[in-house]
Amino acid sequence: MSYAALMVYVEPDEAPEGRVRLAAGLADKFGAALIGLSARSIAPPILANGLMMPSAPDINALQRQLADRGSWFGRIADSDRRKTEWRSALELANQMVTREARSADLVVIGQAKGWASKFDPLDPGAAILRMGRPTLVVPKEVSSLSLEHAVIGWKDTREARRAVQDTLPLLQKAARITIFEACGLDEEKSALARLDDVVRYLALHRIKSGPMVMVQKEGSGAAQLLELAKKERADLLVTGAYGHTRLGEWIFGGMTQQLLATSPICCLMSH
Repeated sequence: MSYAALMVYVEPDEAPEGRVRLAAGLADKFGAALIGLSARSIAPPILANGLMMPSAPDINALQRQLADRGSWFGRIADSDRRKTEWRSALELANQMVTREARSADLVVIGQAKGWASKFDPLDPGAAILRMGRPTLVVPKEVSSLSLEHAVIGWKDTREARRAVQDTLPLLQKAARITIFEACGLDEEKSALARLDDVVRYLALHRIKSGPMVMVQKEGSGAAQLLELAKKERADLLVTGAYGHTRLGEWIFGGMTQQLLATSPICCLMSH
């Protein structure tokens, strides 16, 4: 199992060089193609004094901005060692990313930046829950993924099982893997039995891992997972992404939301 195509999102008004270099490095690890993409939405009409005032965007300027991003991406990512491609469009970023994700095995994006409207460049949480692809969320200051130690945040759910399977190509290249579950009091034995099953499953894929069970602390589960990752010097977290739709809007679980916004290391999430 491997990745044949990776996709990385580039904000139209930013230059996330670290993220693009990380994606390019992963593409080289797997001999994969690298697709860069960006989208710019056109502002909707403005309501003023009870009247709808149509916006008058400079379409040519927006298209030039996206073309400039494509040229910048090419300077960072082009190499004789890898095949690269650039895609851009004047539309909502989440619509484009969730659609174009059909072309990739893994999508690389940046972290959440607080509350986002549907006209912002990209809402990472909504994209992860909609596009049906594993997603690597990269903090701004990170520019490489050495895979020295991957920590799997396990929960006996569909999302966690999906995340582990989606991450098999990365886990096969990791030097060390820890599977972690936080459980309630007097549940350590059953939690360890669950983790042993995951350890055996990974072993069938020639991946060596070790289980770790801890009693759930008061407060944030994400904080406990991040504390463990820091203590273990992990450079990758693997978790399920949890959320549901209510009245057309995505409502996220606390752990997913906190990891999207605050994790200092890369998180691979699947839904």
